[in-house]
Amino acid sequence: MPMNEDQARLNIRVQPGSSKNMISGYIDGIFNIKIATRPEKGKANESLIKYLSKLLGVAKSNISIQKGITSRNKLVMIKGISTSNAISLLLRSTDGEKSI
Repeated sequence: MPMNEDQARLNIRVQPGSSKNMISGYIDGIFNIKIATRPEKGKANESLIKYLSKLLGVAKSNISIQKGITSRNKLVMIKGISTSNAISLLLRSTDGEKSI
């Protein structure tokens, strides 16, 4: 089955309760992302989706957490962007440590 080029799959390890939202690293194909929101009632997941939406320029409705809703380790699917484009945009955003 061919890979759908305009649906990115990203492995993300979330660190909730940080001082600000930021990408803290990219190791072995996994993005480490710090989220300021505490993990209560899905709020950290909402913040992660909002943060990714801003960094990648895609609608929040195009981002979904496929695996790991209650885990720090998540598989996130993003419609409308390829995996390679998503990775390069996120890596570029780590340079200036964008926070929102």
